[in-house]
Amino acid sequence: MANTRERARKTPARLGWRGWLKALGPGLVTGSADDDPSGVATYAQAGAQYGYAAVWTAPVVLPMMIAVQEMCDRTATATGETLGKLARRRFGRAGAIVVGILLLCLLVANIVNVGADLMAVGKGMELLGAGPSQLWAPIAGVGLGVLLMTGSYKLVSKVFIWLCLALFAYVVVMFLAGVQWNEVLAGLTFQRLDPNLQFWGLVAGVFGTSISPYLFFWESGQRIEEMRAKSEKGDRPAADTDIPDYKAIRRRRQQRIDVVTGMTVSVLIMFAIIVATGATIGRHPTDINSAADAAQALKPVAGPLAGAVFALGFIGTGLLGVPVLASAACIGFSGLTGKNWGFDRSPRKAPLFYGLLVAGLVVGTILSALFTDAIALLVLSAMINAIAAAPFLIVVLLIAGSRRIMGDRANRALSSTIGWATAAIMAAAGVMAIWAQLSGS
Repeated sequence: MANTRERARKTPARLGWRGWLKALGPGLVTGSADDDPSGVATYAQAGAQYGYAAVWTAPVVLPMMIAVQEMCDRTATATGETLGKLARRRFGRAGAIVVGILLLCLLVANIVNVGADLMAVGKGMELLGAGPSQLWAPIAGVGLGVLLMTGSYKLVSKVFIWLCLALFAYVVVMFLAGVQWNEVLAGLTFQRLDPNLQFWGLVAGVFGTSISPYLFFWESGQRIEEMRAKSEKGDRPAADTDIPDYKAIRRRRQQRIDVVTGMTVSVLIMFAIIVATGATIGRHPTDINSAADAAQALKPVAGPLAGAVFALGFIGTGLLGVPVLASAACIGFSGLTGKNWGFDRSPRKAPLFYGLLVAGLVVGTILSALFTDAIALLVLSAMINAIAAAPFLIVVLLIAGSRRIMGDRANRALSSTIGWATAAIMAAAGVMAIWAQLSGS
């Protein structure tokens, strides 16, 4: 015991830049996937319609995203189990049925979102002159399906990490847009708020797309897969209590670096999109219904380069977001029912996981081929997510706050306070989004 404490004390206080890069993984991918084409469309609409009025949402949502995703990540490292499996432990049979119904809603919402994101990828290729969107959307769906069915976790995770670089296209666009930074500051300090219901419905949409339930299950699941790949216990991921203290301390530090970096990158991109569209399209308020609309509208006011870079951004994030959307609820269902799951498993060993994954990709690909109006799909998805976000947050909070499950890694006062405040805000945002939608605003 004394030797363990000594080694823990010798654990470096700082990991250095190489250690920081090595720490990046599930948190970065989760944050990047949050900025999928449907999220891009929401942020672009905020900037296009209201200029810098909604830019304050970026710094406000950041601590909430960090707190929620850190909780989801911590449940994985503390227990070695996914949120789905932990929900069954925490709530018993009756509670598991309720969580299962919520997961079914999430699965439907995600499949609809997959269709919209594939449409966005196809439209992006069309804007770059590569051919019709109706061709590229199914190609993207089939290609991603093949990768997920045949690639090992190591290959899939590397592809995801590289796709995260696509996000910085939006930062480039921001610097091409001729931003009035004094006006951005006014937006950040709540001086440009709009009193009408449409504005606050859109703000609710920004919160809803930033803290989406599918990210909770993806963060937890991908962390478990990373732990499996590094496990000294064979196929079983090593929880904090299974490894020496000094290793657990180092892993906790890496986990926090990963989550904070991922959520910061996600919010930086949100900020860049709102600012870039506010500085250009927002000068003459325009209704933006998709990421492709934003790219097209940028061309005459910010130049063809800005439009092309914007399109490249949502093509990359679409290719990243589709697998996350398609697999998140599958991870949850598999854990809830005690079935094998994961990209490091073969389809034969994880039939439920891959069956749901393939069904989601197939239906999403069909939707992308049949529909021409992505906004209809996104509205349906947003409505379902708005209803499900707060209940899923409560599930996460009750798991992460349980000492019986989490031991000494259960939520402390700060995590609990931010978490429950976020749940309340998301419940209000869900009501606001539904009200705005039903009122026709």
